[in-house]
Amino acid sequence: MWWDERVSARFRRNLQPTLTYWSVFFSFGLCIAFLGPTLLDLRCQTQSSLSQITWVFFSQQFCLLLGSCLGGVFKRTLAQSLFALFASSLAISLVFAIIPLCHNVVVLAVVMAVAGLAMGCIDTISNMQLVKIYQKDSAIFLQALHFFVGFGALLSPLIADPFLSDTNCILSNSTANASSNLPHIRKSLVPHHPGNLSHYDLPMKGMVVTRVSYAFWIMALINLPVPIAVFLLLYKERMVPCWGGRSHPLLSADELAMEARPGDKDELSTPAQRPRAAAGHDDLLSCCQSRNFRGASYTYFAVHVTGALVLFMTDGIVGEYSGFVYSYAVEEPLAVVHKVAGYLPSLFWGFITLGRLISIPVSYRMKPATMVFINVVGVLITFLLLLIFSSSVVFLFVGTASLGLFLSSTFPSMLAYTEDILQYQGCATTVLVTGAGIGEMVLQLLVGSIIHDRGSYSFLVCGMIFGCLAFTFYAFLVFFHRMYPKPSPELDDASPDKAAVPDDTGQYQR
Repeated sequence: MWWDERVSARFRRNLQPTLTYWSVFFSFGLCIAFLGPTLLDLRCQTQSSLSQITWVFFSQQFCLLLGSCLGGVFKRTLAQSLFALFASSLAISLVFAIIPLCHNVVVLAVVMAVAGLAMGCIDTISNMQLVKIYQKDSAIFLQALHFFVGFGALLSPLIADPFLSDTNCILSNSTANASSNLPHIRKSLVPHHPGNLSHYDLPMKGMVVTRVSYAFWIMALINLPVPIAVFLLLYKERMVPCWGGRSHPLLSADELAMEARPGDKDELSTPAQRPRAAAGHDDLLSCCQSRNFRGASYTYFAVHVTGALVLFMTDGIVGEYSGFVYSYAVEEPLAVVHKVAGYLPSLFWGFITLGRLISIPVSYRMKPATMVFINVVGVLITFLLLLIFSSSVVFLFVGTASLGLFLSSTFPSMLAYTEDILQYQGCATTVLVTGAGIGEMVLQLLVGSIIHDRGSYSFLVCGMIFGCLAFTFYAFLVFFHRMYPKPSPELDDASPDKAAVPDDTGQYQR
């Protein structure tokens, strides 16, 4: 095996929980990518306008962000975390099954809001749990985790594609005029930004003819093994209520004892580590409580903020590029044929998934900080070349693939790097997941407005600016890393690896 025996042994001891968290993230990916391709069919199902149906995007994304902020609430015990994952993954299957029954756009928006909350909880808890299990070895397993979200995001559009309407799915007198533009409209839709599509005359009344319900029911069945896997893990850990199990702490007995004696903990901790040593990973609201900041140095805050800002930019680039690259390609000066330009978002997501797969073995040999540096520099160079060769269709495809590769491993590498700086005692997971979610939502809306006002060329200019900002924030993070207080040898021996090793009974404690 390409990793050493110590990591391999830890993986074998935690095989079931690790595979469970990976499968839950597959569920996350399955849910995050289906809405774009099916949105026009859902518009027909709800008999709503184009601008109304795009609010369903916003509903999902906003609640995903809210769920990410609140996901840390379930961090205290393993039972809380697993029950939250079980409820979230089951909710996603139910959402897939219920969507075909939603014939009102408001009801559909509420259902997607529930899906967003579930996805946010999955995002925070799964990342948090893998970091707590593997700690300094977590980079490899985080890369694999994010490969599964990419795999799910690739699979759901493929499932939906055979059931999408080739012509307008509401039959009326104007159907023939709108049908020829349907593929273009489908590929141009981005979250809550119909942009210049409002001039297309899409009928809202008439006979609804769509088979997209079958796609959602298939995805509901595919996702059903995921909550079953979480339930089996609950059963294995004897946490199912009817079996009279008890909630196992996520922290080891020694760590819990030290939490009960804050005075002793303070004697072992450096000033920057005191405020978070007891609390560990929290939800965003708990992280912001003033009692958690007592005695913290400015570098403690700076690491959290700069790490979140890097992901704000890089995840924002993922959102805005995947959302607008098709629209950019079909406009002047490139004027790519609609069918050819439609391959660009798929190429982008395909290389993101491929990059995450490649990053699994690479992350074992390379430090997370080095991987993040390569990623942000690669993004900068790619956007620079896209600007230089802005009239080349071939390089647009090459640049799209390159950008997908460089952005693929940024989030897991950044999370592993920031947690390593903070010695797994800060709020990094919650703060970084929240920052990434805000960036993906805000930058997409910002770029959409700029393109609408300034033209398609501003799409690449915005990407270049965001890439420069990501590199700048990364440079600040490296600077604050060098200034961050190093742990004492006693704390280093007691904490990072030993806290994550399972006990002899096979139950993993963090």
